[in-house]
Amino acid sequence: MTTPELPTQYAPADVETRSYERWVSEGYFTAHAGSGREPYSIVLPPPNVTGSLHVGHALDHSIQDALTRRARMRGFEALWLPGMDHAGIATQNVVEREIAKDGLSRHDLGREAFVERVWQWKEESGGRILGQMKKLGDGVDWNRERFTMDEGLSRAVQTIFKRLFDDGLIYRAERIINWCPRCLTALSDIEVEHTEDDGELVSIRYGSGDTEIVVATTRAETMLGDSAVAVHPNDERYAHLVGKQVELPLTGRLIPIVADEHVDPAFGTGAVKVTPAHDPNDFEIGRRHALESIQIMDERGVITAHGPFEGLDRFEARPAVVAALREQGRIVAEKRPYVHSVGHCSRCKTVVEPRLSLQWFVNVSPLAKAAGDAVRDGRTSIHPPEMAKRYFDWVDDMHDWCISRQLWWGHRIPVWYGPDGEMVCVGPDEEPPAGYEQDQDVLDTWFSSGLWPFSTLGWPDATPELARFYPTTVLVTGYDILFFWVARMMMFGLYAMDGQPPFRTVALHGMVRDQFGKKMSKSFGNVVDPLDWIARYGADATRFTLLRGANPGSDVAISEDWAGGSRNFCNKIWNATRFALMNGAVSDGIPSQQLTAADRWILSRLQAVITSIDTAFEDFEFAKISDVLYHFAWDEVCDWYVELAKVQISAGGELAENTKRVLGHVFDALLRLLHPLIPFVTEELWRALTGGESIVVAPWPAAAAGLAGDAVAEQEIASVQELVTEVRRFRSDQGLKPGQRVAARLSLSSTALAPHETAIRSLLRLETPSDAFTATARLTVGAVLVEIDTAGAIDVAAERRRLEKDLAAARKEHAQVTGKLANEQFMAKAPENVVAKVRQRAAQAEEDISRLEAQLAALPS
Repeated sequence: MTTPELPTQYAPADVETRSYERWVSEGYFTAHAGSGREPYSIVLPPPNVTGSLHVGHALDHSIQDALTRRARMRGFEALWLPGMDHAGIATQNVVEREIAKDGLSRHDLGREAFVERVWQWKEESGGRILGQMKKLGDGVDWNRERFTMDEGLSRAVQTIFKRLFDDGLIYRAERIINWCPRCLTALSDIEVEHTEDDGELVSIRYGSGDTEIVVATTRAETMLGDSAVAVHPNDERYAHLVGKQVELPLTGRLIPIVADEHVDPAFGTGAVKVTPAHDPNDFEIGRRHALESIQIMDERGVITAHGPFEGLDRFEARPAVVAALREQGRIVAEKRPYVHSVGHCSRCKTVVEPRLSLQWFVNVSPLAKAAGDAVRDGRTSIHPPEMAKRYFDWVDDMHDWCISRQLWWGHRIPVWYGPDGEMVCVGPDEEPPAGYEQDQDVLDTWFSSGLWPFSTLGWPDATPELARFYPTTVLVTGYDILFFWVARMMMFGLYAMDGQPPFRTVALHGMVRDQFGKKMSKSFGNVVDPLDWIARYGADATRFTLLRGANPGSDVAISEDWAGGSRNFCNKIWNATRFALMNGAVSDGIPSQQLTAADRWILSRLQAVITSIDTAFEDFEFAKISDVLYHFAWDEVCDWYVELAKVQISAGGELAENTKRVLGHVFDALLRLLHPLIPFVTEELWRALTGGESIVVAPWPAAAAGLAGDAVAEQEIASVQELVTEVRRFRSDQGLKPGQRVAARLSLSSTALAPHETAIRSLLRLETPSDAFTATARLTVGAVLVEIDTAGAIDVAAERRRLEKDLAAARKEHAQVTGKLANEQFMAKAPENVVAKVRQRAAQAEEDISRLEAQLAALPS
């Protein structure tokens, strides 16, 4: 094949699209169920069809891509399966806004026409994120792209609903659910966003005389639907009232005072109003005490109770009820503002209303127990392990799941009703009886996405893909949806697949935050658009920035400066590989003998890095992987071995040829190690270096035991590094510019560094001294004496002025900080950490003074 030419500078825009299109066209990401290779599979957490690539996606996808690319290079049959979620409420809202521009509502179109319009929107505008994934470099199998409303996945939904229904695990009942008065549907817990809002806490006196009791509430309007007042059974303050009745203000109704252990005696007055139709906890109290559930508002949040409040919106009714109570002298106390947690619809931001409603539910008890058992017995592991406790807290105390939604877009509930109230659940290969009408509701989006790990592989059919790639190897996702999505997939996977969990490992990462650890928010102005970073810094730099902060289970901090640093790293790799190519580096294997200490050192370090990276991959420690590779590439390969190699290559002969082979071998392995993290730049460089087909299908580097742990070479080069580093610092202190060449005498003959004199002089820009050499500055490093002639190399007068100015500044700083430390008032009042910083400044100033005085004394007169 033709080796690509490398431009002098790396331009991501010129490489990324071309490389990605080639990868896809060559079929590198296509998995084959019939191959003999060991399977490795990941299903992409399906993004919403309405979505676009945000920074959380970019992190999630970068981790999954790195895992899949490495598995492919290790010889696994690697499947990364992509797709999208139909996102019921979000998508319906988008399309409703679109048709509203024409003055239409979905009811004007009718159900069938509206759903057809949603499908049209999906085909034309949905799925932008899939194209954006290509920009990031996602190596997914596009041949297996799925959508939760595809025919096959819809068949899976109907199949599992039927099985659960027949097993008595799906039922219909009146329960308290999250209700959005604007979207007019039930909501799942994950569709409710809680914020700390200003409200009011009103204390109201119920009854009078012997039955008087005070309750506190943030939702005064709901008192119109109270069925009882509850106190704790052990609260002696109210023991005499339990069993009695109290008059409910404004209504004239008598309601009982009941004892229930749910009540917290320490909160408020220790007595709470019980409104079973409008609060989930009150609903449970109502069930325990056979209380009436009184609905006082309709589906739009409008008061329907008889009296002066009928027809008022709930937020209009609240102050009206308080005013009426105040007029009757019933208000005991009012606290404003009272900050408390309020749930909002995640789509339209409307305040969610707890509402008693007839809905479909999953009886999760046996399913949740199975999900807990699968982690406890090791069929599925959660990483990091400390996150398992959070998982158990949820699955061990899971409430029945409301799965019905009052929408038109989604999987319609496959239950049909007869003319006389008959009910039948219809499977995918069945027909409903004549004259029956289907349930109007659709299923919660999480119901279908809970089937994702096996429905996407062809279930309920026994497909080769299902047999080959299920259970999937790992699920990568944020810890924030451990309960909402992971637990549901565990429940359904174990139920549908005969006890086989949907994944062997759950690898959890955190949320992406800004460099100060602050949550990203439009209101904070700190949101990062990964597409913007890709355009400015390249996909590799964007990925590397995210991965460098990705520790298991921990939040990831990023900043634009770090993205710039990642771009610089990619450029460093580019320039170093170009140097290697320009100097004849070849990747046809390393010589078996006559390796220099520098060659043996870098090969030994390479083996240690490979071992470290392999271990870190198994533990999903991407921050460590990135850090190890960054410092090995930049500090050891580029800053040291490349410089040492220059000297060896310039010597010519067999030494040069051996160096070229070692140089090529090291860059070949380094690029392959980096490829899962930064795929585009490594592909371009590796093909140029090796002439190989693609780094995507190149083998993963394996540590060679015979090259590892060369303690002699590592110690020898460490001594070279120490000497060079100290002399460089000394040169700088003497006012010599980095590239300035000066004569120097090195006493190396009696040390192990003698064979490295040529390299040391090259690295330090030190000329061989003439017979007339006179040393003006001296430095001892270990057993080596370094003598340098700086005469004529520096402007002594100018250097003296510079050092005297710096010395004056250091003495002024020292005087200021020691003055603070001597001030008794400061020492008595200043926080401990502030005092510690001042002491550090004092120590640093003393060190600077000593150094500058020594430099001045060493200047020629």
